[in-house]
Amino acid sequence: MIYALTLADARHRSTHLTVEHYDLWLGLTDDPATAETFAVTSEITHTSAEAGIVLDYLGESVTTVEVDGAPVEYLFADGQIWLEVPVDTRCSVKVAGRSRYSRTGQGLHRFTDPADGRTYLYSHFEPSDARRVYPCFDQPDLKATFSVRMSVPEGWTALANGAETDREGDSVHFAETPPMSTYLMAFAAGEYVRAGHATSEGVELGVWARASMAEFVDDEFLQITARGLPYFNEVFGYPYPWGKYDSIFVPEYNLGAMENPGLVTFTERYLFQDRATRAQHAARANTILHEMSHMWFGDLVTPRWWDDLWLKESFAEFMGADASLHVSDYAEARANFAGDRKNWAYQQDQLPTTHPIAAEIPDVDAARQNFDGITYAKGAAVLTQLVHYIGREAFFAGARDYFSAHAFSSATFADLLAALSAHTDVDLGEWADRWLRTTGPDRLDPARVGDTLTLAHEGNRPHRLDVGVYAAGRCIKGIDVTVPAEADEVTVELPAGAELVIVNDTDQTYALTGVDKRSLLWLTEHLSEIEDPLARAVVWTSLWNLCRDGRLPVADYVAIAARHAPKEDNPGMIARTLGAALQAARDYTADDTLADRLAEQLWNALGDAEPGSDAQLAIARVAIAALSSEGSGERLRTLLDARLPGLTVDNQLAWSIRAALAACGEISREELDEAHARDATLSGKTRHLRAVWAAPSAETKTELFDTVTVPGRWSNDEVDALLAAYTAPGSQPLRAHLDRRFFDWVPQIWEEHPMEIANRLVRGLYPDVAGEVPGELPAALRRVLAECADQRERAARLRALNG
Repeated sequence: MIYALTLADARHRSTHLTVEHYDLWLGLTDDPATAETFAVTSEITHTSAEAGIVLDYLGESVTTVEVDGAPVEYLFADGQIWLEVPVDTRCSVKVAGRSRYSRTGQGLHRFTDPADGRTYLYSHFEPSDARRVYPCFDQPDLKATFSVRMSVPEGWTALANGAETDREGDSVHFAETPPMSTYLMAFAAGEYVRAGHATSEGVELGVWARASMAEFVDDEFLQITARGLPYFNEVFGYPYPWGKYDSIFVPEYNLGAMENPGLVTFTERYLFQDRATRAQHAARANTILHEMSHMWFGDLVTPRWWDDLWLKESFAEFMGADASLHVSDYAEARANFAGDRKNWAYQQDQLPTTHPIAAEIPDVDAARQNFDGITYAKGAAVLTQLVHYIGREAFFAGARDYFSAHAFSSATFADLLAALSAHTDVDLGEWADRWLRTTGPDRLDPARVGDTLTLAHEGNRPHRLDVGVYAAGRCIKGIDVTVPAEADEVTVELPAGAELVIVNDTDQTYALTGVDKRSLLWLTEHLSEIEDPLARAVVWTSLWNLCRDGRLPVADYVAIAARHAPKEDNPGMIARTLGAALQAARDYTADDTLADRLAEQLWNALGDAEPGSDAQLAIARVAIAALSSEGSGERLRTLLDARLPGLTVDNQLAWSIRAALAACGEISREELDEAHARDATLSGKTRHLRAVWAAPSAETKTELFDTVTVPGRWSNDEVDALLAAYTAPGSQPLRAHLDRRFFDWVPQIWEEHPMEIANRLVRGLYPDVAGEVPGELPAALRRVLAECADQRERAARLRALNG
């Protein structure tokens, strides 16, 4: 069994080890298109207070181990190397071995481009996958400098955190890095093309992509990057410390992006091959700035252990939206957070597996499960509340002190509190205990009698928020309200003429907020008339959570969404709201006709939308999903044949339509294959795979279950495509016979696949009804199963309420 580093062992190692430097070499010249492994050497300069040390390594084999140049005995098993070194003496340990290429997005991922046959490599190591590539002490607080050499085939680009310094034959050398954590080391190699170059604040900026995708790198990406550096340099008071700043788009990526200093990796979904809405551009800008803020929060100062993961992710989530307001044209950044990311947080926080923002993480496997809506979005929402409490100037002054005190080191929650406390009179110790060490969302429910608003408080946190009073869609008064932690309710006097009251109007706190009866009546008729997009986002979030909690009938929520969401000027809000309405209509009611009625309304909304607008495209994307049912073939064909005025049917939209037709059984394999022949790209390959396997038959579902669970057969992107086909709309009866088989096979699936893939398989194959899995299970698997079961049980409760 592969060992998962525990907090106790990490603490022990930190106490007894000082790590100074890594000298790394990767040998990638053995036909990288077909070779299963590659050569690696890792020489670590360190001092140990104990004779026995343990290195982390998930390589295929170890060839030699040397201490100060002399071979020594060692034991290599279960992802670790045991050996002995001189005590209290600076020495070097050099390990030579062979590591395995990955197809899961972990370690060193290898990809062959179906468009031109070229091979590309890139790394991803967070939280503990550096050990898949090179022997190391793989924990965040044992920082060291890194020198890197890579041997690559002729004509290949090689990239790492530091700038390339020289190239001798097939060997590429890179500048030594400042001290950093092992998981932040990064490599990329292949026929990558530099598709953009600029300079900002004296820092060289580059944008890289594979050859077949370089044409899709647009100017905006580099513009946002160039504007971001001066902003962060100023607000953080510490100049960008990592030399160059490369960004690279990589295929089959598991994440949106990763903050490797000097070499930030981005998913190719941010390369817009097809038409992208303003909302997609805004989301990309947010991600660029999120990752850039990590150069300070996370890279310069790193959490000591994964229990303080939020110290970097919550701050980056907050800063992505905040910086978007200052360096981009996307003024809707806060509305996007309020209407989208916070819903992720509320959903995660209501699961039985919820945890404090400052969580307890016993080992690295548990850390993998905590890259979730609480660590990111709830943490960012709580930081928004903190800034509102203590003031923006105090917040950034504390951040500057934090960076100055702990640069190139690691820090804890207590270190941050100390830095912030020096700039405010607020008792941050008590505030933090209530906000960061507790679970679940508070509730703030309004009721109106005349011009008096009573705000009922369920929870134990203090809140400072705005109550917005509206007439004719415009805010006529914003009332600053403080809700003490111990208060059961507070009252607020409203001005006369209030048609609508919005609790948490400017989205300054984190709580599930209700809507009073008079306001709900007004919203039913007039929601789209609210002028402020942030206020509308807050309202949409409130209504969605009321629906999910069974406090607003599903039919009412769907009616409001169908009536008002198409009128939004934010295409992201259109997509999110209509997508939520479709989920509610399909999963949260026993009325089987509601989803069909919504599909009809979306079809009509498509006809009413301005031809060629972002709104039309956003509605179309949801409408296609809604039309994935029997009898919708003619309308889907109308879209596929580009017969809707103004709607450009690009590759992405066309494949979505084909997948919907496949789920209806109304497209042939021959037509899908012909489309694939015209689109021989990575996206074309995975979209074709999804459409082919979406065929509506029980036999196909059985075969799909069998094939997707074969270890190592599919890449991470291919697994996602197959799972989407497995759960295609209307397929529940076709896979019901596999329910018991799933629960019996779960332990085997978890054991046979890397956690990244196993997590996807369990969530994607989980039946539509909760069930029991026999036997003792790993803690990480128990968490995944508990979350899946809770989602199915919530849906069942709502169906019972909404007959």
